Amino acid sequence: MGRGNCYDNAPVESFFGTLKAELVNHAVYRTRQDAKTDIFFYIEGFYTRTRRHSSLAFLSPADFEAAYAQPISLETYDFLSINPG
Repeated sequence: MGRGNCYDNAPVESFFGTLKAELVNHAVYRTRQDAKTDIFFYIEGFYTRTRRHSSLAFLSPADFEAAYAQPISLETYDFLSINPG
């Protein structure tokens, strides 16, 4: 987006805010490896698979992708206007 744009880091800051609020602030880790493992399983096991996101109509990313991953039939596709049907 360009240097100095306040919207560049907004999604990342939102994610890390959520990560801290839902996981890290409630945990005490004995080692750095324990923290890495817990954060990995939070992201891969919960955040991207089951946690509902308001930007995805309150669906999990996995459910959102499944709902919108319907195959397009090429027989009914109008290639001239780039519109289905």
